[in-house]
Amino acid sequence: MTNESTQSSVTEVSSEILSPQDEVLNRIGHLTRNLHDSLRELGFDKLLETAANDIPDARDRLKYVARMTQQAAEKVLNATDLANPLQDQISEGATSLQAQWLAIKATPSLKTDYDKVVDETLEYLGKTIESTSATKAQLMDIMMAQDFQDLTGQVIKKVTEIAQSIEQQLVQVLIDFTPGAPTVAKEADNGLMNGPQIAPEAAPELVVANQEQVDDLLDSLGF
Repeated sequence: MTNESTQSSVTEVSSEILSPQDEVLNRIGHLTRNLHDSLRELGFDKLLETAANDIPDARDRLKYVARMTQQAAEKVLNATDLANPLQDQISEGATSLQAQWLAIKATPSLKTDYDKVVDETLEYLGKTIESTSATKAQLMDIMMAQDFQDLTGQVIKKVTEIAQSIEQQLVQVLIDFTPGAPTVAKEADNGLMNGPQIAPEAAPELVVANQEQVDDLLDSLGF
């Protein structure tokens, strides 16, 4: 009996004595190998690399929007808090002067001399009181309008969490299925994604782990 026929006989016997569990593992191994090779052949590994690179940028931009809207809302609220007391002072002062001029105008001995000045001053003070009341109402509307920041902030936070989760899963897929993926430097994009520097502390590259271990493992198992 030749060596080839002996090896063939051993292989056939080994196949016959495989337990159901071994058969399942054998099929899973071959499916894993087929999926692994198919992803490479179809170029999905490159698409996943691109997505894994772009998602952190989109996430950082959403964080930038959330940060800027929060800062704007805080500035408006602070300015409103400072303006309200000033409006109160103007209104109180105008009200006091108006009352004093009304008292002077009611005095017969001073009425003739001060009629013109009193009328002009009273008109001004009346408009001042009306204006301060109106502007105070507007300031209150501005303050109440800042509730958008809470709502948009919650939405953006949720989106960034989802993006981060997807990013981690994509990177894991790369680790599982991309052979020997090197460090991928992100190229400058001259399109719509350009904008202010939103994460100066972030490194402009994504490091993906080496994938040779995946091939080695499958090879060692005979798949």
